Amino acid sequence: MRLLLAEDERDLNRIITKKLISAGYSVDSCYDGKEAFLYLSSAEYDGAVLDVMMPGMDGFTVLKRMRGEGISTPVLFLTARDSVEDRVAGLDLGAADYLVKPFAFAELMARIRVMTRVTGKQTNTLAVADLTLDCAGHRVVRAGKEIALSAKEYAVLEYLMRNENIVLSREKIENNIWNFDYEGGTNVVDVYISYLRRKIDDGHEVKLIHTVRGRGYVLREDKWRN
Repeated sequence: MRLLLAEDERDLNRIITKKLISAGYSVDSCYDGKEAFLYLSSAEYDGAVLDVMMPGMDGFTVLKRMRGEGISTPVLFLTARDSVEDRVAGLDLGAADYLVKPFAFAELMARIRVMTRVTGKQTNTLAVADLTLDCAGHRVVRAGKEIALSAKEYAVLEYLMRNENIVLSREKIENNIWNFDYEGGTNVVDVYISYLRRKIDDGHEVKLIHTVRGRGYVLREDKWRN
């Protein structure tokens, strides 16, 4: 999943970004509200974590502008403003959640999992045929056998499974898994799809990851070969 973090405290921004990446998220981070709105207007995100008191544009204003532009990305406010009035204001603007500093990282991660769950299937476990993915435990099993995946392989597979039967272009997959700072090759999606096919489909009669020529990739249960 791809997240945006907007937090003007640079040390905290760096720590949160590191925690999110280690949990398997793709993260774009910035330090002010104007840049946050630019990111949110330019790419699709599964969720955004916004500080309220930021330079350039405060978090409340960012959310107002997002909703005014029809951007429905779920938002979690992360702020030192702990009054009931502030929390009510943030939620009334359309925020999914509101977490007050100081906070426990375990709680932040749990709230992000809940927030992003609304953008995909409403479950902690995804299943297609005999393939299951435990979102909480980051555990992948096919036909009773656990499969070891790298963080990026897991992220690509989860994105495919959350969009079961939907053809996803290479650009859409790349935009949702890799952040703006990525400087790798243009065939990165093809490379990771190849990795996943070897781990997920090799040795199984029913193939789950399919190429739709000229359009991209889809994860579905059928017996057509790629």
